[in-house]
Amino acid sequence: MTISSQQIIGELVAKDYRTASIFKKRNIDFCCNGDRTIEEACDLKNININEVIDELNEVMNDSGTSTDYIAKLAPEDLADYIIEKHHTYVERRLPEIKTYLKKVAAVHGEHNPELIKIRDLFEASSGELAKHMKKEEMILFPFIRKMAKAKTSGEPLDAPHFGTAENPIRMMKEEHANEGERFSEIAKLSGNYSPPTHACNTYRVSYAMLREFEEDLHRHIHLENNILFPKALEMEKELFGHSQKDHINA
Repeated sequence: MTISSQQIIGELVAKDYRTASIFKKRNIDFCCNGDRTIEEACDLKNININEVIDELNEVMNDSGTSTDYIAKLAPEDLADYIIEKHHTYVERRLPEIKTYLKKVAAVHGEHNPELIKIRDLFEASSGELAKHMKKEEMILFPFIRKMAKAKTSGEPLDAPHFGTAENPIRMMKEEHANEGERFSEIAKLSGNYSPPTHACNTYRVSYAMLREFEEDLHRHIHLENNILFPKALEMEKELFGHSQKDHINA
């Protein structure tokens, strides 16, 4: 496959997740803003597009087989994977990182005021992510499973209270974008998670955990925005001929 400048970033990463490392190295967002072309993203950051395309082609043409089998999962199985892998990770890490950040901000905040801002941003993210995941688990993902069952059984599907999958998906993507912006700010404040030379071990561990958390969040959002959501909308069209907004329980 030869990469073109008009290739949509999110679609490319969905086909082969190995390409994500090329974008991440240059701080090009492939999850929340994955609907841009390579050219648009490179122009925005004043990056040499030819270098990016050459590296992408090298990765895509590697003889090794991509291990990103997850993208090939059925929508309902992918939803389960996201809960088991990413939601569980977030639920486990949130209280742990919050504890570290509170301690570091209390000890070092006077001389490193960015720590207080980072703590506050993460506190806000913690609350929003918890609510966000619950909405997915209680509203959108169950409907994806119902669609999959209806597709297999041929049984009619009752209209959900939200009308069409497009509505919760739009909300989820907006919330993803909000968290992406919040973590972009955290990354800037922390010097891309680089602790100062005087940092104690707790300080260093906090930054390392934040970096890991952001990387997992990017992967998490990518799987939803670029793979699960398009699959869910396509399944909805297959079941109803077109959007449920216009045709459900007909």
